[in-house]
Amino acid sequence: MSVRHSILGLMADGPVVAYQVKKSFDALTSGLWPLNDGQVYTTLQRLQRDGLVVEIDQDDQRRYGLTEAGRAELELWLDDVTPPAEGDRDELTIKIALAVASPALRDRDRLRQLVESQRLAATVALQRLTRLKARLDDEDDGAAIVLDAASARLSAELVWLDRVDERLNTWKGRS
Repeated sequence: MSVRHSILGLMADGPVVAYQVKKSFDALTSGLWPLNDGQVYTTLQRLQRDGLVVEIDQDDQRRYGLTEAGRAELELWLDDVTPPAEGDRDELTIKIALAVASPALRDRDRLRQLVESQRLAATVALQRLTRLKARLDDEDDGAAIVLDAASARLSAELVWLDRVDERLNTWKGRS
């Protein structure tokens, strides 16, 4: 996720106060990807240094607004295709793959317990996201999109865990 571009996007409708950036981002992502204050201020300083954001004193508050270069950068980012996550490193996947591939780690019961524990954790997380989405206002389309994406990923993980479980049923590792 590009914090830099996300912050530019939050300024698309007009100048914002730094605290407002954090608050708006946290609301948009329903708190799934929280930004810390230092990250916001550091990113704003870099954006200002790079000529993408300008500081505006307005109503005795320091606000930040997009420059023409900042809007152009934001538009380029919005139009750019994001690479699919197919090659992302996934700790759970590598943990299970290693346990299956290594004779010293092969233990079907241990793997089944891991799969069941992970299934439970994913189910609980999916239920939490469902509750969060149910509390959204009809106007929170951005937050709904973030929650839909997170829910879809968890649902896919649950399907994958079922496939792992099926493989363990036919696997010739230690019982």
